[in-house]
Amino acid sequence: MGRNEKIARSVVRAIANTNGHKPSPSGLGLILSLFSAFFSLYCFILRKVRPADFSNLRRKHWNIDDYDYMCSFQPNDGDSGEPLKAIGDMGLSGSTFYSTNDQKYLVKSLPRYSEHSFFTQDLLTPYVQHMANHPRSLLVRICDFLAVSGWPLGRLLRAAPAHHIVMDNIMHGREAARQRGNPDWEDWDLKPIDYFFPERDIAGGALVSDDNKRQLADKFHDKIVLRRHQADDLFATLEEDTAFLAEHNAVDYSLFLVRIKVPDAAAASPDSRQEQQSWRTGVPSADGKYVFRASILDFFWAKHKAQPRLMTLLIGFWNLLTRSGHMSITTTPDEYRTRFLNMCRSIVEVRD
Repeated sequence: MGRNEKIARSVVRAIANTNGHKPSPSGLGLILSLFSAFFSLYCFILRKVRPADFSNLRRKHWNIDDYDYMCSFQPNDGDSGEPLKAIGDMGLSGSTFYSTNDQKYLVKSLPRYSEHSFFTQDLLTPYVQHMANHPRSLLVRICDFLAVSGWPLGRLLRAAPAHHIVMDNIMHGREAARQRGNPDWEDWDLKPIDYFFPERDIAGGALVSDDNKRQLADKFHDKIVLRRHQADDLFATLEEDTAFLAEHNAVDYSLFLVRIKVPDAAAASPDSRQEQQSWRTGVPSADGKYVFRASILDFFWAKHKAQPRLMTLLIGFWNLLTRSGHMSITTTPDEYRTRFLNMCRSIVEVRD
């Protein structure tokens, strides 16, 4: 069994462990289990962090049935394969991603200490409160947060990630659309692109591989055509969500945008009728051509943490020589929020 499969099984065991613990072995069994846990490189014992809070969000605010949620982390009927499928390393953070077989949920690792400590120590309680009080929030729905128990050898050697989030997948339904022969869904990971990006701006990008440059923010060369009430609702939600993130010092988050052609609109809103006009399940464009989904991702980079402070200091020294300007990870939260909102407004066309 390879590294990805062992990590995936650790995640699945943590999700399935609804009681939060297993019966403790005794005697020789205890010694062997401790020995095995310590020398494990990839297969960690993961625990749910604040499981009651996330369960409350799922059941009371997002209408996610506990049984259905658990079933997403089981193999398909008649399938002997793994319940989680690795979908590679994505992004410059080095995070690894997995998808459930039914594609309803993604599992993302948080390998950086500054990211998982920020979420645990600073953002978790405010996030739970914000999502409970703002049912139309565009912040990605985090359904569980998993952390390693103890200090196994693999954690000390950083052989495998020790923290993972389970989040709602707004691309759910794409594979079914492909199988029906419908046009493939399009997606963009959008950030303000007028910041200084070393991968792109130093030596014209010649010092960095094309793979790294492709992981930078996308460009959306079109418009989301909305009616006035749709646009007003969208911008009001973005204002609330970004104010929340700025209040907690978060920067460098992105807008994940999905565009689905109208012939596939039936698959764009598979959930209950009361959610059909949400950006999570699909909002029809005013020109009748597309259904759009959107979510705010990657809000774990906080300016007050050690690594972001070091990066800010280094860019400050660099700017003494080059005056290149701030990066998206070194600017202030309010300034990033302003540029992010301007970017979102620039891709929307309103038709009354």
